[in-house]
Amino acid sequence: MAHIQKFIDYNQKTLKKTLSYYFMHITIAMLVGYFVTGNIWMALTLSLLEPTVQAFAFFFHEKVWEAKASNSSQGKTEPLQNI
Repeated sequence: MAHIQKFIDYNQKTLKKTLSYYFMHITIAMLVGYFVTGNIWMALTLSLLEPTVQAFAFFFHEKVWEAKASNSSQGKTEPLQNI
């Protein structure tokens, strides 16, 4: 349990950003899905599935960019850490 808390504490900003992006994405995806299909249930299903996958991808995308920025500011080319 301590590992999970440490992970959350270390990644708090990125997790908050990911969550806000997730809710924004769900809303937009549902609106687009509804206008394309005309079916509220299909739009709701698509709007929950696709952004959930995107949220995980976004989190790791952010971690890669943070590591890249950290390595370039330190002049290092070490492997990614804390992902």
